[in-house]
Amino acid sequence: MPAKGCGPGAPNLYGRSMKRLLPPLAALAFISLGLPDGLLGVAWPSIRAFFGLELDALGILLIVTTVGYVTSSFSSGRLLRQMNLGTVLAVSCALTGAGLLGYANAAWWPLMLALGVVLGLGAGAIDAGLNTYAALHLGPRALNWLHACYGAGAATGPMIMTAVMHAGHPWQRGYMIVGGAQLALAGAFAMTAGWWPKTGGTSEGSEDATSAPMRATLREPAVWLGIVTFFIYTGIEASVGAWTYTLLTEGRGVAPEHAGFIASLFWGSLTAGRMLAGTAGGAVPVPTLLRIALSGLTAGTALVCLNAGLLVTAVGVALAGCACGPIFPLLVATTPSRLGTMHAANAVGFQIAAAAVGLSVLPAVVGLAATAWGIEAMARLCLLFTLVLAVMCESSLRIAMSRTVPAA
Repeated sequence: MPAKGCGPGAPNLYGRSMKRLLPPLAALAFISLGLPDGLLGVAWPSIRAFFGLELDALGILLIVTTVGYVTSSFSSGRLLRQMNLGTVLAVSCALTGAGLLGYANAAWWPLMLALGVVLGLGAGAIDAGLNTYAALHLGPRALNWLHACYGAGAATGPMIMTAVMHAGHPWQRGYMIVGGAQLALAGAFAMTAGWWPKTGGTSEGSEDATSAPMRATLREPAVWLGIVTFFIYTGIEASVGAWTYTLLTEGRGVAPEHAGFIASLFWGSLTAGRMLAGTAGGAVPVPTLLRIALSGLTAGTALVCLNAGLLVTAVGVALAGCACGPIFPLLVATTPSRLGTMHAANAVGFQIAAAAVGLSVLPAVVGLAATAWGIEAMARLCLLFTLVLAVMCESSLRIAMSRTVPAA
């Protein structure tokens, strides 16, 4: 007599129940992506004192981490062809965990820089792999919630490090806590590796079950449109987030406490925008939601440009943040419809890599513009970038609507 639960239908039931664990695991992974970013901001003064560094040494650490991040995210499509997503996530989380624990034990600054590359390699593969999975299997609503989870992680990181240091522990303890959590997550991905999709994240049984080589994907003009779009979007997000405080204090004479509150409005509104889009995503079509978000971002940056008083500026910053929230997840979600599932894994990786570069380059361009033409050039340039983004997103939507995608 067969054991209970071992009948013909039991394996399928077990498999389906196990696969229900994947979205919660993906949410935990997005939280884990945000945690190290939050840790560094609070820990940096102590790290700088520990190694006897100049203030601008942080830039070097961020650059090497970005190099690792861009390298792995750009190559994620190839990785997903060679191994299934669960294995990629397990290995990548192990890398990030090792990098964070390495931070906690490093006694030599060049070693910290090498570990930054390791941390970036792990984070880039996690980001690209999970975005590919969500775009192909979960949809825009879930993508917004997952990216909101990243915001929760980025907000929790400073709390962890602050609590550690307030309790009298060194900064290394905070990295040990988060690094240990990353290794535990790597174990969870390893145990569930068989339940994650294979062949570049495409759906089983689809006509595109074999993902395209990287070179074939790069020959698609729509891919390059997506790459530039992601570069510009993250550049806008980072520029508004990084330069709002400077614009208000140095350019408009706003009191530091008021400027700090308005700057924080942007990030809080961005997370709220993702939650709102995650709630409304099932009722509003993706093209409509993306157009609403782009209109809100344009209106918000225009209000900041007006310089019509503190209240108007605060409303503009909050509106820009709320509108920014769903844009990145929605652009990821439309990738399969723009390119087909066989190119999706490669394209998402390319776009995530471009986003990381835009995150660093465009804020620097805005800073150079402010130096050359005055502080107010920051607001005007962000508005200009937003208008360019709106045109490019509209072009992407038209490609998605006109393209015939093979049925899954």
